[in-house]
Amino acid sequence: QVQLVESGGGLAQARGSLRLSCAASGRIGFSTLIMSWFRQAPGNEREFVASINWSGDITYYGDSVKGRFTISRDNAKNTVALQMNSLKPEDTAVYYCAASEQNFFSHLARVTSYDYWGQGTQVTVSS
Repeated sequence: QVQLVESGGGLAQARGSLRLSCAASGRIGFSTLIMSWFRQAPGNEREFVASINWSGDITYYGDSVKGRFTISRDNAKNTVALQMNSLKPEDTAVYYCAASEQNFFSHLARVTSYDYWGQGTQVTVSS
C-alpha cells in the first residue's frame, strides 16, 4: 500500500503562484511509481493535470495547464511537486496526487490508470 498526502493548497490571486507537494509513504518503492496530479472542481469530473515518469525526465501536461504548471519529483525524499504559475480563477479546484504502478508511461489521463490517491488539497484562485 502507498499513502499519499498533499499539502500547499490555499488562496491565491489571479496571475499569482502556488506550489503543491505530495509526500508518499508505504511499502512500494516511490521510484517505481508514475506520479500525477488531477483536479476536480464542484460539479465537474476529475481532470488530468500533469504526470511525471519514474526517473523524472519525462513529463506530460493537460492542455489547460501547459506552459503554466510544472511537475517535478524527488525520489530521495519520496515527494512530487506541482509548481503553478500564472494562476487563473478557472484553476480553482481540489487537487489530488495520484500514483500508478503500471510499467508503461501512457493512458495517464485516465483515472482508472491509478492505484493510489491522496485526500486532496483545495486551491482557490480569486480574480
